[in-house]
Amino acid sequence: MRAATQRMQAAVWYGAGDVRIAEVDVPAPGHGEVLIEVAYCGICGSDLHEYADGPHAIPVAEPHPGSGATAPLVLGHEFCGTVAALGPSVAGLSIGDRVAVEPNYRCGTCPRCRAGEYNICRHFGFAGLMGHGGMAEYAAIPAYMAHRLPEAVSLEQAALFEPASVALHALRRAGATPETVAVVGLGPVGLLTVRLAREHDVRRIVAVDVAPARLELAAGLGATDLIDAGREAGVGERIRELTGGEGVDVAFEVVGSESALRTCLAATRPGGRVVLVGLAPEVSLDTFALVNNEQSIVASVGYRDTYPELIRLVAERGLDLTPVITSTIVLEDLVAQGFETLMRGTGDQVKILVDPAARRDRPLPCAVSAGAATHTSPDR
Repeated sequence: MRAATQRMQAAVWYGAGDVRIAEVDVPAPGHGEVLIEVAYCGICGSDLHEYADGPHAIPVAEPHPGSGATAPLVLGHEFCGTVAALGPSVAGLSIGDRVAVEPNYRCGTCPRCRAGEYNICRHFGFAGLMGHGGMAEYAAIPAYMAHRLPEAVSLEQAALFEPASVALHALRRAGATPETVAVVGLGPVGLLTVRLAREHDVRRIVAVDVAPARLELAAGLGATDLIDAGREAGVGERIRELTGGEGVDVAFEVVGSESALRTCLAATRPGGRVVLVGLAPEVSLDTFALVNNEQSIVASVGYRDTYPELIRLVAERGLDLTPVITSTIVLEDLVAQGFETLMRGTGDQVKILVDPAARRDRPLPCAVSAGAATHTSPDR
């Protein structure tokens, strides 16, 4: 006799302004997949955009090629947890392993994947945006997404590896380690860029934002200079003054606006580089100045091969990412205390984690066998 399907709570996106905490079936891990009991899932700006006026990345009309999923879809791509079940043909992982999830779908066969650049795979996507994610009690993911954690790495730290990976990849895109940088925009990724720049021995780190609380946090993470863009005009020129009139080697645009990009260009020395991390739909540039200053603009999307380095930095060098966590909430409060709070943008909240276990009002099974659960569409 087949075991009864087990149920769980999940945050399901149905449309703009319509995210429901629903009871759905616990997914069964398929071939090459593992089932994760989710410990924490962070709220990302991408989640906010999908909630506010999506769909942007969420597949609605056609299934995403990496996941086969369409909306309604379980949100959440910044997650970690414990392996609860193994699908067929999974090697190298065991039930009970604590893991960080690198939520990138990749095909493994396109030219970019074969070159090792899987973050720009032609079928690239994120679990939690293009497939079912971790804003739930359980999530089934391809086994290649799971990175086993040593005992020295807490699950709280692991919950931050996804946004920290965005920051680390952006630093790599900067080229050789610069001596001076500016970070314009101190959301979670901007703040983690500050922290990782300090970890990589950048001598001068100028942090720019309009929220005093975030500037203060940046100082604690290693920023050497703080500029309140809400109170001070001519931020680019001010950064040049701080660097003896030269400008920084690299500026990171982590806002996603034309004005922030202009600030970065004004703050960067001749021959320097601007790294675009934020997402702005369209911008106009003074290309005459760009050419005459021989400045470079490079884009940074997602990340690749970052999780092993972050695990090592936390486990061996004591890197602490957790100061960017400003609150942890239960799943049922995701919309009111998560999305709506962050969208108000007061600056006092930075990274909000969701703890799916904290809202449970019933005992949770110790483990879920692959044969005892089936996955159905979360519209039930």
